[in-house]
Amino acid sequence: MCDSHTRAPGAAEPTRRLFLRTAGASAIAAAGAGLLPANVAKAAQDAAPPKPQNAISPDAAVQRLMDGNARYVSGASTCHDFTHEREALSGGQNPYAAILGCADSRIAPEYAFDSARGDLFVARVAGNFVNDDVLGSLEYAVAVLKAPAILVLGHEKCGAVSAAVKAAAGATYPGMIQSLVTAMQPSIEKAKAGKGKGDLLEAATAQNVRDSMAALHARSAIIQDAVKAGKLKIVGGVYRLATGKVDLLG
Repeated sequence: MCDSHTRAPGAAEPTRRLFLRTAGASAIAAAGAGLLPANVAKAAQDAAPPKPQNAISPDAAVQRLMDGNARYVSGASTCHDFTHEREALSGGQNPYAAILGCADSRIAPEYAFDSARGDLFVARVAGNFVNDDVLGSLEYAVAVLKAPAILVLGHEKCGAVSAAVKAAAGATYPGMIQSLVTAMQPSIEKAKAGKGKGDLLEAATAQNVRDSMAALHARSAIIQDAVKAGKLKIVGGVYRLATGKVDLLG
């Protein structure tokens, strides 16, 4: 249940601040249409993104995610009012984090991190692994939207990872499902080699997250450069179905 007396990070601000944000967003939109010189457009973007409170450091972005998750787990999620943000967001977006998550219907990142509209840029695919479309989407989040953090979010009892584990033992699947589980086979093999006496599905879930983090960095010069410049942080976590808690991987 949301707490109607608490304002979440990024919640509605006084009218004057909203006007300033909206004016900046309008300037950016006008620049995109060729109505403003490039230098004026850049100044407008730097001075007044749609949600100035989202222009934070990579470490602050990760902390904000975890603070929101703590509220969600404790049942103290905030009531987010889109009405006061609608006009500003119609002119652009500057999310404070990007998330690569699984398509599983039980995990909703905006809820899990108690975030409002315009706060999270979410790419979802069953198994939360990196393919070309996911990579391009997250490069856009970093290069264009300037998101300071990427979280790769796996979850317990993931059906896609479970199918990949079974595929490693010889199971086959119809249609493009087989292609999906094949993409995760390297993670499954690493988990099998290193799990010891632990649960294979749990080990494979964590390994798949770690491999996706590594793939983002290894396959994208855009992401590599942002990390090297201190403008981006990549982290991984696993969502616990019973509690909603996200455990970051060390």
